[in-house]
Amino acid sequence: MRLATVAALALLVFAPSGGVAGPPPRAEAPVAPTQQANTKAGIVTLQNPAPEAFLLREGTFSMGSTAAEVAHAQSLCGLEPMGRECPEHFFADEYPPHEVYLSDVWIDRAEVTVARYRRCVASGHCLEPPYASGASRFDRPELPVVMVTWSDAAAFCAWAGGRLPTEAEWERAARGLRGRRYPWGNLWNGVILNHGRFSWDELDPTDGFLELAPGGSFPDGRTPDGFADMAGNVEEWVADYYAPRYQEGSVMNPKGPSSGEERVLRGGGYVHGRPFVRAASREHDLPSMRRPWRGFRCARDP
Repeated sequence: MRLATVAALALLVFAPSGGVAGPPPRAEAPVAPTQQANTKAGIVTLQNPAPEAFLLREGTFSMGSTAAEVAHAQSLCGLEPMGRECPEHFFADEYPPHEVYLSDVWIDRAEVTVARYRRCVASGHCLEPPYASGASRFDRPELPVVMVTWSDAAAFCAWAGGRLPTEAEWERAARGLRGRRYPWGNLWNGVILNHGRFSWDELDPTDGFLELAPGGSFPDGRTPDGFADMAGNVEEWVADYYAPRYQEGSVMNPKGPSSGEERVLRGGGYVHGRPFVRAASREHDLPSMRRPWRGFRCARDP
């Protein structure tokens, strides 16, 4: 995991769990839109108040990072309190950039909250997060659910009538068709997301929150399509097994490796600084691991 690598780098610089199976009694589903927006940009936006999901229309986008983008990500580390450029291998898993075709897919507007997740727990299809073991401050209905394993996240999405998004689907939602650097655009703005810092002390209160923020607290940090909190707050489990390099060439609806030890995480959380909340940034961890800055959102096939 990159956090451990960060700690190791710092030393060099400054020293000369799963859900219950079974079909849900009643699956959640995206609310039918009352009106459709212009689809030329490749997306249909639900017009109901606080829509649950947006429909990404089929299309092709460029996934991953060029050498110039990786060099820029390296330089961003120098702007953080640690004050040193990150080595290229921190971002080498974003290579190579490649064209990806995706079919239509619904993706949640926001990260799954404690309130939504508890409905699955009450139904008997999801496991209770271990909030009672010293993490009760995160047990608030308006907060993103955290301390969940990859299997917990997958079980909830199945109960809700969907699945975890693939890594490609997540990146398409975060970057758009033009390959934005951040979900909102290409320029860093530290007050429109809940982020951390590349530092000995990873928590950063300058955005207004020391740890978790209620979902949707940063409307100016949404994507132009309306997806909330795709940078910061909680990093998000996605469906794919982790591979340290993307496959070469154009691909259609990629699902990642067929097996592996770790799963992919995207978006960064409240402990991550600006290089690691870019829309192309990748994290990875054992699927059994729980973290207070880790959650998820769901996807659904049309």
